[in-house]
Amino acid sequence: MNVKEYNQSVDLYSDNVFRFILKNIKDEERARDIVQDSYEKLWRNAGNVSFDKVKSYLFTTAYHTMIDILRKDKRQTYIADYQIPEDVHDTQYSDLAEILNIAVGQLPEIQRTVVLLRDYEGYSYQEIGDITKLSEAQVKVYIYRARVFLKNYIGKMEVVV
Repeated sequence: MNVKEYNQSVDLYSDNVFRFILKNIKDEERARDIVQDSYEKLWRNAGNVSFDKVKSYLFTTAYHTMIDILRKDKRQTYIADYQIPEDVHDTQYSDLAEILNIAVGQLPEIQRTVVLLRDYEGYSYQEIGDITKLSEAQVKVYIYRARVFLKNYIGKMEVVV
């Protein structure tokens, strides 16, 4: 890969990688850092990565970087995690996008990742398997389970109304 192709990959894929990571960790600054780290790793390995494999390489690298950060964070305890619960407000409104984001956020990490890659980014089962290092059958199972959970979660009238 040459400099022109590298710059083209930044133009083509940086927003998609950022969205994918942001949907998973919901922290813009960290998502930007992960995208930047992914492009730095791509730059270091530019001679080993062909331009037609750049998208997969970036998503794979970003995914693994995100996993490393999440594992590191699990070992740390933040004072913000121990907030005093506020009074509950009983307001009723229906914002399906917000409800869907909440539901996706409740999925286990691997299910959330495969659903986002499939439904938000449009990857094939094979590509998702390559990115996450899962078999195609495992990817299908995780997507099925995630969709069943989302259907049941959103299907409850008290959640939507």
